[in-house]
Amino acid sequence: MRNGSIPGSSGRVRPMRLLGDTGLGTPCEDVTDFDDALAQLVEDMFATMYAAAGVGLAANQIGVPLRVFVYDCPDDEDRRHLGHLVNPRLVEADGVTVRGPEGCLSVPGIEAGTPRFDRAVVEGFTLDGAPARVTGTGFFARCLQHECDHLDGGLYLDHVTGLRRRRALRAVRRAPWAGSTQAQPEPARTA
Repeated sequence: MRNGSIPGSSGRVRPMRLLGDTGLGTPCEDVTDFDDALAQLVEDMFATMYAAAGVGLAANQIGVPLRVFVYDCPDDEDRRHLGHLVNPRLVEADGVTVRGPEGCLSVPGIEAGTPRFDRAVVEGFTLDGAPARVTGTGFFARCLQHECDHLDGGLYLDHVTGLRRRRALRAVRRAPWAGSTQAQPEPARTA
């Protein structure tokens, strides 16, 4: 991601952790070393997110228990938001609550109507340790809340209740990946 390169272009696709992996349910640790290893982790996360056709990815989804996430996500006005946050904390979540379809790379193929605030503010740091503040609305606010949940050991399914939750959990039990906690990376796609 340095020198204006395309995020993930120097990264490698890592295996995705799936629902049932204990690392997904454990809060992540703060990053203490802002070094080349962190920069490579972020590159690998972008590569993995793009290979899985996602819009956000938390480090624990690839088995790294650190507070880092990446995103390449549109908002409701179709403006693209691209970046990463290290040691992010959700500091504001407000506005109307919108129930919208939400899925997860760690729960592939399953979506459920999930309530989220329409506005979110996350504070953290960049790769070089500079303070960063990201504000999102609409779908991008949903993404920010979703990734912060991951780093706190949660999943979007934790916000789903009633019939929607029962249907989602039934779909999980029937999913071809059920029982596996790690997916193999997909082969690289070509244009």
